[in-house]
Amino acid sequence: MLRTVDQFEDFTISATDGQIGHVRDFYFDDDTWVIRYLVVDAGSWLSSRKVVISSISLRKPDWAERTLRVSISREQVRNSPDIDTDKPVSRQHEERYLGHYGYPLYWGGAGLWAQGLYPNAMTPGFTDLGPDSAERERNLQDHLRAEAVRHRNDDPRLRSCKAVVGYHIHATDGDIGHVAGFLMDDETWAIRCLVVDTSNWWIGHKVLITPAWINGVDWSDRTVSVDVDRESIKNAPEYDAMAQWGIGQDRSLDRQHGPGISVV
Repeated sequence: MLRTVDQFEDFTISATDGQIGHVRDFYFDDDTWVIRYLVVDAGSWLSSRKVVISSISLRKPDWAERTLRVSISREQVRNSPDIDTDKPVSRQHEERYLGHYGYPLYWGGAGLWAQGLYPNAMTPGFTDLGPDSAERERNLQDHLRAEAVRHRNDDPRLRSCKAVVGYHIHATDGDIGHVAGFLMDDETWAIRCLVVDTSNWWIGHKVLITPAWINGVDWSDRTVSVDVDRESIKNAPEYDAMAQWGIGQDRSLDRQHGPGISVV
């Protein structure tokens, strides 16, 4: 199901041995537009330190309790490498962080998460790999280690969702609104749409655009450039804040956006 990112604001993160804290932000990969980490305020038990939690460790959200359970302990979080949550995150920081939890590197494969689609399939001990799983796992790890070396000096790719809210949308024929939010798939954690507020041009009008339309993000100018004109954005699917974004609406977005969004 599609959810808005801000629906997870203040969700409790529950570890295997107690609560860690509350969700404050998300880091997404600006190449694939997948949420890789949650930023969590750990509160007084960790001297009010903010920590990052990999999407790999997440389990199914409990909406009634507004809780996200994770497959890690508070002690692991206490001893995890520090990441400055006010700055973009480098590959080197990620390697240290993922290594601390024994997680494989998510980049370098053909899927959203290494060779797969779902983040929790990357947790150590996950066995749903089918025939010849041991050999395929060894080959995958060899490949990921080689990719880690190849990408060691890459530019930072992780950005804050909160930081991008408010960025101006720049179409091929001029500016047209600003980023007002994100719709994400709560199983793959992929950002499927950006919510764009065009109220400066059309009063009260919010639409959904796909990341496939995005040419790039200029972090210094706070702009998101898209490869379509303003009329195309005006005619994009309208965002309804009260809608339950299930598979029916998801397929409707696919039809209206064309091949830019794929149903997963």
